[in-house]
Amino acid sequence: MTDVIISILLVVVGLFVGAFIMILLNRFRINAAQKEADKLIRDAKKEAEKAKRDGILELKEESYKLKSQTDAEIKEKKKELNELNQRIDNREKSLDKRDELLTQREKNLDDKDKDLLAKQKEIQEKDAKMESIIKEQIALLEKISGFSKEKARELVMKKVEDEMSIEISTYLKEREDEAKLEADRKAREILVSSMQRYSNDVTNEQTVSTVELPNDEMKGRIIGREGRNIRTIEAVTGVDLIIDDTPEVIVLSSFDPLRRQIAKVTLETLIKDGRIHPARIEELYDKVCEDYKKIIREKGEEALFELGISKVDPEIVETIGKLAFRTSYGQDALAHSKEVAHLAGLMAAELGENVTLAKRAGLLHDIGKAIDYEIEGSHVEIGADLAKKHNEDKVVINAIESHHGDKKATSVISELVAIADALSAARPGARNDSLENYVKRLEELENIGNSIEGVDKTFAMQAGRELRVVVKPEEIDDLTSYKVARQIREKIEDTLQYPGTIKVVVIRETRAEEVAK
Repeated sequence: MTDVIISILLVVVGLFVGAFIMILLNRFRINAAQKEADKLIRDAKKEAEKAKRDGILELKEESYKLKSQTDAEIKEKKKELNELNQRIDNREKSLDKRDELLTQREKNLDDKDKDLLAKQKEIQEKDAKMESIIKEQIALLEKISGFSKEKARELVMKKVEDEMSIEISTYLKEREDEAKLEADRKAREILVSSMQRYSNDVTNEQTVSTVELPNDEMKGRIIGREGRNIRTIEAVTGVDLIIDDTPEVIVLSSFDPLRRQIAKVTLETLIKDGRIHPARIEELYDKVCEDYKKIIREKGEEALFELGISKVDPEIVETIGKLAFRTSYGQDALAHSKEVAHLAGLMAAELGENVTLAKRAGLLHDIGKAIDYEIEGSHVEIGADLAKKHNEDKVVINAIESHHGDKKATSVISELVAIADALSAARPGARNDSLENYVKRLEELENIGNSIEGVDKTFAMQAGRELRVVVKPEEIDDLTSYKVARQIREKIEDTLQYPGTIKVVVIRETRAEEVAK
């Protein structure tokens, strides 16, 4: 039992001793850690002090460098300021010298003015004296001759007028003929040169289009039950559909080429799609309209690029594109406008005028035709208003207003546009004309010539481009023949509607014939 107690005591004592030893070891470790921490703190403080000293040194060095740099800049500025002051001083000296020279020159001019005034006064006195002498001489001459000055002048002038009237008339007629010949020759050269340098295919548009069908059964599908499909197509597109006995063909009729083209594409798409009913017709028509808006803008941009014209309002670009789907006498309006622009530009180059402005005026001269279906008024008025709205050049506006003679041309370019318009319209095949209208126009031309007193016969030549008038030589002399030609020209301009120009030629001749037997 005692041994057990002793063992327990020893264990307890061992535990206490072990715990004490552990406490001592922990104390030693804490002290060591405390010492290590103190050491680290001291080292950190030393490092901080060192960094502080290094930072102060760097700041001092940077401050010194900035000061040195600032001093150098101040010296440089002072140097520049000194140089500037020196230049100002030199300029002031120069201005002082110039002022002295101007003062001296002004003084010299004053002296010259005084001399001129004195000489002018002397000349006036001499003129007065000379005039007095001339009056005395004239009075003496009038007394000797018995004629007054005015009466003598009248007699001399009348004699000169009688002697020179025929010569003056002949001279003026010769100069006028020479000027006309030279002007005609030069004009022909310019026109021929322009036409030779520009060539374009003849285009021809009609008022109807045809759509080919895969079979005759498709006609019934296009008509639809109780005709609802064809009524929808005509109502939506604004185009008349003509379905007759012609196999596998439908005819679209409209005077508006753009509507006709949109209707044709819509119908062709419907035929390919196969689904033909009112809702589908309206859907495809809207889609084709959107596509053609893009096509119209592209055509306008292509025309501007072809002619080298820039800075055009987007609305005008779109309107130019619409010209591709407008016709005049069957002629493509955009092709005609581009042709006029090219011809006007070529002639402007020959005459030294602004080529770009001439092309711009030529392209826009018929711009009103693109929207004359939408707005009331003539295409000239509509085009001029559109050009004014978008601040086009005054020359362009005047070219639009004057190309049909509605207003007077105020520039050379306006005249060139009118000439180019006539050339484009007058070329063979440019415009359609029915045989009935053609024959009627020729008859009216000949009737106008025959209505003039003294005319023997009248012949319309070259498809109505030339009117040859044969006058009676015993009634019409050479000078009067010019008056006859002018009268016929004025009557044609006042009473006839015709494409291009008409040349009037008056022929007067006397033939003497004898037969030897």
